[in-house]
Amino acid sequence: MAVTRTFSIIKPDATRRNLTGAVTAKLEEAGLRVVASKRIHMSREQAEGFYAVHKERPFFGELVSFMISGPVVVQVLESEDAVKRNRDVMGATNPKDAAEGTIRKTFAESIEANSVHGSDSEENAAIEIAFFFKPEEIVG
Repeated sequence: MAVTRTFSIIKPDATRRNLTGAVTAKLEEAGLRVVASKRIHMSREQAEGFYAVHKERPFFGELVSFMISGPVVVQVLESEDAVKRNRDVMGATNPKDAAEGTIRKTFAESIEANSVHGSDSEENAAIEIAFFFKPEEIVG
């Protein structure tokens, strides 16, 4: 199987609680390699652009407000079948449904403040990576 890339965000609820290292450790323990990482404070424009696919959903405004409420860590992760591996280690969106040992089961505060975002497909991973990273920022 080929090595692929995926995109991850450590969300404001996790950075606020100083869990960046703990979340990254879980990703690395799952076999994902961090090939790009930066801590940023998303602007409203960035958050609205990134989550534009949800613009018509009733939670869009709250999602944007949450994502700009504090710093986040955006990352490019690499491994065999990276999207699936990352989604497996993240766990279900609702932490109540997440498997034991997953990031969301371990660290999430709620379904909204669920500590991490991860791409849902290789196509979306490429789009999300390009949204935050220049090719020369990805070093592996």
